[in-house]
Amino acid sequence: MRWFVILILAASLAGCMVGPDYRRPSVDIPGSFRYAEKEARDTVNTDWWRQFQDPVLDALIAEALANNKNVKIAAANVEQAAGVLIQTRAPLFPQASYAGSAARQRASVFNATPVPSSVSNPFNSLQLFGGVNWEIDLWGRIRRLSEGARANLFATEEARRGVILSLVASVAGNYLQLRGLDEQLTVAKRNLATYAESVKIFELQFKYGQISQLNVEQARTQYETAAATIPQLESQIDQAENALSILLGRNPGPIARGKTIYDLAFPAVPSGLPSQLLARRPDIAQAEQNLIAANAQIGAAKALYFPTIALTGNYGYESANLSNLFRGPARTWSYAGSVTGPIFTAGAISGQVRQSESVQQAALLGYEAAIQSAFADVENALIVREKLAGQIQAQERLVKASQEYERLAKLQYDGGYAPYLTVLSAQQQLFPAELNLAQLRAALYTSYANLYKAMGGGWVAEADKLTAGQTGSDAMSDGVKDSNKGGRSD
Repeated sequence: MRWFVILILAASLAGCMVGPDYRRPSVDIPGSFRYAEKEARDTVNTDWWRQFQDPVLDALIAEALANNKNVKIAAANVEQAAGVLIQTRAPLFPQASYAGSAARQRASVFNATPVPSSVSNPFNSLQLFGGVNWEIDLWGRIRRLSEGARANLFATEEARRGVILSLVASVAGNYLQLRGLDEQLTVAKRNLATYAESVKIFELQFKYGQISQLNVEQARTQYETAAATIPQLESQIDQAENALSILLGRNPGPIARGKTIYDLAFPAVPSGLPSQLLARRPDIAQAEQNLIAANAQIGAAKALYFPTIALTGNYGYESANLSNLFRGPARTWSYAGSVTGPIFTAGAISGQVRQSESVQQAALLGYEAAIQSAFADVENALIVREKLAGQIQAQERLVKASQEYERLAKLQYDGGYAPYLTVLSAQQQLFPAELNLAQLRAALYTSYANLYKAMGGGWVAEADKLTAGQTGSDAMSDGVKDSNKGGRSD
C-alpha cells in the first residue's frame, strides 16, 4: 500500500492537464497614434494631477482615494476572489478531519437478535476517529479550476485598479468643470452688475426726457438675460458639488475651491505607444485575465471525461467504556481507494465542454474589443485636447474683439453717433463669448485628465498608495501566497 500511495503521488505531480494551455492571442496594433504630441513626455508613472499645481485638488483626490465607496467595494471583491482561489486549490492536498461521538443506548429485549447476556443493557458507545481524504488530480481538473480562479483574482484586482484610474480622472474632471462653472458665474454676475448700472442710468435719463422708453427696455432686456443665466449656473454648480461630494465619499455638500480656471497650470502631454497600452490599461489586463480564466474552464470541463481517483483513510478508537477507549483492542482503522468515471451522461459533459469553449470565444472577442476601445480612447483624447487648444485661441480673439466692439459702440453712443441698439448688439456678443471661453478652458483642462485616464500607466500604483490600507492589493498577494502554500505553482 505504501508503494501504491507513492506511485499515485508521483503520477499526480507529473500528471498532464487536459485542455488548451493559454497563449496570448496576436492582435493588430498600430505603430503610433495619429495625433501624438511631438513634445509629449514620459509622465504616465507620476502623480499627474499634481501638475495642475492646485493643493486643493490634490487634497480632494487623496480624500476620494481614501473614502470612495466604489474603491472599498472593489477591494472587498478582491478579498472575495482571493478566498475563492484558496478554496478552489485546497483539494489538491489531502484533507484531514476528525469525528467523535458518545452515546448511551438501551436495546429492546424483543429484538430478533437479543442482546447477549454478557453485554450490559443499556450500553455505552464511544468513538473517536481521524480521517484523510484525497482526490488525485491526475488529469488536472483541480489545477485547471485553480488556474481559472487565479485568473479571476487577477481580473478582480485589475478591476479595482480600473476603479482607481476612473476615480482620479473623475474627481479631477469634476473639479475642473466646477471651476469653469465658477468662472462663468463670475462673468454673469459682473455683467449683471454692469447691466444694472446701465438700467439705473437709463431710467434717470428717461425720467428727465433725454431718452425714450425703448432704450430703457433694451437695457432692461440685457439685465434680465444675465439675471436668468445666474440661477441656471448656480444650479449646475450645486449639482457639480454634490456629484464631487459622492466621489469623495461624503454626503452632498459644498466643495472647497483652489486656483481659478485661469491660474491652473497645464500638465505635460503624456507619451506612449499603442503597444504599451496592453500593460498600462487595467481594463485590457482585466479582459485578458478573463480570457485566461475562460480558457482554463475548457480543461476543467474536458477532465470530466476521465475517471476520478480518490484515497480515503480512517484511524481511531471505539469502545463501550471510556477507560478502555485508548487501549489496543479498541483501535480501529481502514483505508481504501476508489475510481469513478462516466459511462453515459446523455451529453452532459460534452455540453459543458461546448459551453466553456463558447465562453472562451466570447472572452477572446471581449479582449480584442477592449484593445480597440483603448486605442480609440487615446486617439479621441489626443484630438480633443489638440482641437480645444486651437478653439480656445480663436475664442480668446473673439472675446478681445467683442470687448473692443463694445468699447467703441459705447463711445459712439455717448457721442450721439450711434443708437443704443449698437451697444446692445455688442454686449449680446461679448457676454456669451466670455461664458464660452470659461467653458472651453475648463474643457481643455478636463481633456488632460481624460488623456491620462486613456493612457493608463504606473500612476495608478501611486494613487493606490493613497487608498485606505491598500486592502485589495494585500488581499490578492495573500490569496496567491496562501494558494501556493504547500505545493508548486500551476
